[in-house]
Amino acid sequence: MPDSDSKPGRHRAKGRRRKPRDGRGKALRIVAWSAAGVVVLGGTGLGYVYFKLNGNIKSVDINAALGTDRPENVDNGSQDILVLGSDSRAGNNKKVGGGTDEGSARSDTAMVVHIYKGHKKASIVSIPRDTLIDRPSCTDKNGTEYPAANDVMFNSAYSTGGAACAVKTVESMSGIRMDHYVEVDFSGFQELIDDLGGVEVTTSKAIKDPDSHLDLDAGTHKLDGEQALGLVRTRHGVGDGSDLGRIQLQQAFMKALMDQIKDVGVFTSPKKLYNLANTATKSVTTDSDLASVTDLTSFANGLKGIGSNDMNMVTMPVQYDPNDANRVLVDQTKSDAVWKALKADRAVPKTATKGTATGTAEGVVH
Repeated sequence: MPDSDSKPGRHRAKGRRRKPRDGRGKALRIVAWSAAGVVVLGGTGLGYVYFKLNGNIKSVDINAALGTDRPENVDNGSQDILVLGSDSRAGNNKKVGGGTDEGSARSDTAMVVHIYKGHKKASIVSIPRDTLIDRPSCTDKNGTEYPAANDVMFNSAYSTGGAACAVKTVESMSGIRMDHYVEVDFSGFQELIDDLGGVEVTTSKAIKDPDSHLDLDAGTHKLDGEQALGLVRTRHGVGDGSDLGRIQLQQAFMKALMDQIKDVGVFTSPKKLYNLANTATKSVTTDSDLASVTDLTSFANGLKGIGSNDMNMVTMPVQYDPNDANRVLVDQTKSDAVWKALKADRAVPKTATKGTATGTAEGVVH
C-alpha cells in the first residue's frame, strides 16, 4: 500500500471539510489497557520493586506541549484516553515488526477509550490510520514547528510531531479533550503476551501472512507473543487487505485478551507477577500525569471492573475514498454523532455507524 501522506490537487466533496472548533484521540491498543491492570498488580503485590518499575516508565508532558489550545475540559465524571501503538522499526521493534523502516514511527493503531461516569462501562473508537484528515499545526519535542496540513493520513500526525501532535489532531477531530495518553511498542506487546502465557482465540478461516509471520489454520489456537503481534498487525492474511479489516481483528483479539487476563494466575506466582509488571511498565509511554507506578495504579484501579462485555467497540465512521482505494474519508455527519455522544457521556448511537465503510474480517476471530 502506498504510504504517501498528502494528495496534491485533491478536492473533497462539498460539505466534507471539518469546521474549525472554538476553544479548546495493538490489538496493540489492548496492551496499554491491560498494562494498566498489570501495573495494579505490580504496585500492590511487589512494593519492594517500586523504584525499578517506576524507572521503567517513559512519559511526555502533553499539557505543557499543547498549552491552552485545546477543547474545554468537561468535568462530568468520564475520562477519555488516546491509546496509540507505534509502528516504529527502531531497536527491538525492528526485529518483531517486519518491514524496512529504519526508525521512523507512525501511529500504527489508534483508539479513543471513553470511560463512562462510574467507571463501569467504556466505549472504544478505533481511528483508521489511513483516514485522510486535516492536521492542525504542531510542534515536536525539539521545538520544530510544522504548519497545518490538509488531506494527510491520520497516522502522519504522530510521525510529524510525536505524541503531542497525535493528541492535538484527535482533539481537533473530535472536539474532546484527552485526559490521558498511552503509547505501546511492538516488542513490549510481544513480551507481555508471552508473560501472560499466550492468548486463546478461535479462527473461522485460515489466516496466512508471511509479512506478519502468521500461519494459522481454521480452529482454536493458543497464540504466543509473535503470533498475537502478527494477528493484530496483519492486513493481507484475511479479508480485503484493508486497515478496516485489521481493526476488526484487533477488536476481536482485544475481547479475547480481556476475557482471559483474569485467569492467568499471577497471584500464585510472584515471578510471573514481577515479569508482567516489569514488561508492562517498560512497554508504555504515558502522559506526565500517569508517569509513576502510583499514578498508573490509581488510574488502573478505576478500570479493573470493566470487562469485555462492558465495552462497546466501534470504528470512527468513514467512507472509502473514491480517488484512492487505499484511503478513507471521515463521514463527518456520522463521526460528529459519535464524538458528541461521548462528549456528553452517552452511548454511541447505533445509527452513527450504519452505512459506513467496514472491513471484511468480521467474525474471523473470536
